[in-house]
Amino acid sequence: MIKSNYHTHTFYCDGKDTPEEMVKAAIESGLDILGFSGHSPLGDADWCMSEEELTDYKAEILNLKEKYSGEIEILCGLEHDYYSENSTDGFDYIIGSVHALKVSDGLLPLDDSREILENGINKYFGGDALALAECYFDTLSDVVRKTSAQIIGHTDLITKYDEKGAPLFDTTHPRYTAAYTKAVKKLCESGALFEVNTGAMTRGLRTTPYPHKDILKVIRECGADVIINSDCHDRNFLTYGFEDALALLKECGFHRVAYLSKGTVKFQKI
Repeated sequence: MIKSNYHTHTFYCDGKDTPEEMVKAAIESGLDILGFSGHSPLGDADWCMSEEELTDYKAEILNLKEKYSGEIEILCGLEHDYYSENSTDGFDYIIGSVHALKVSDGLLPLDDSREILENGINKYFGGDALALAECYFDTLSDVVRKTSAQIIGHTDLITKYDEKGAPLFDTTHPRYTAAYTKAVKKLCESGALFEVNTGAMTRGLRTTPYPHKDILKVIRECGADVIINSDCHDRNFLTYGFEDALALLKECGFHRVAYLSKGTVKFQKI
């Protein structure tokens, strides 16, 4: 089975390691394909690359492609936020994500901390967490059009902190299920891949990948495809939780997963 990861961050944004350290770790762990996906510039957010860093990042990944040709396939991707405005030309692929929502006085971060998210629900949504969820999924539903993404990042990112302490969102409420179902159905029409993301598992925040199995079942029923990523910020966790992700996909009725190679989406049975 082809082993790959396309959601990989380095010290150019909020990752721990250099790109070459990540490549060496990928080779040691038996990965066939490694895709880098630095955060695109987003205002003054310190977890994103600046325009200058973006240029340097792109150049370094291209150099590593040549240096390690024959040992591992390296792709230069970008995780492009919904509100990022830089060009996405010249990248091998784009992950489209929504890390923040536009509010009256700027952008509200959704995954910086539980406190920031909870305060945002109270300040901007009148304490109605479901209203934030509706706004989030409505925004996410447009992410492929806005970013030209081939991969949709962490579909239910807003639930990042729900396993630690009292859940912020009632994910079984009709308003919540209606919001994600509408978004998923619209996104399925785009032909983009939905990411099964194990990133929060590495941080001890979730015991299962994004998205929740109920969302995965809607994705499967719509006939869309999925790709497994670790959202890696530390080379020690490049393939963390992949077996759990495969088990979850099988439980939800999936029979194949996608991978990207040489500019083409390919599939393998699970």
